[in-house]
Amino acid sequence: MLKGSCACGRVRYEIRGELLGPVTCCHCWRCRKHSGSSFGTTAGVNASDLSLLAGEELLSSWESSPGVHRFFAACCGSPIYKRNDAAAAVLGFRLGTLDTDPLKKAELHFMVGSKVPWVEIDDSLPQEPGGVPFGERD
Repeated sequence: MLKGSCACGRVRYEIRGELLGPVTCCHCWRCRKHSGSSFGTTAGVNASDLSLLAGEELLSSWESSPGVHRFFAACCGSPIYKRNDAAAAVLGFRLGTLDTDPLKKAELHFMVGSKVPWVEIDDSLPQEPGGVPFGERD
């Protein structure tokens, strides 16, 4: 079981299942903006495996594109997960909010064509091209 929380600790959750798919470092402009960092680190989680332990009333969301809802802790702004209405059974989860080790390592750099110019990727992970150049939006 994985445990996590928002930055101020008022939203707390458990994931009672495995992370799905690869742990991905996404360099697209959306993940950068949503994480406030140079890339977003995500993995899939079965929606049925997510249990909110505290602060459910503090979760807020916004629709980033048609049918895609991004959930964050309104108390401190921590991004928690996204849900695509077309595939609501699996959530895109922000691993930076975990408080326990998922026992999985990053496996892929995604949308490397959108990478910020101040970060060099110098690990051996596969790099998937794609994305719009830094400073542009699709």
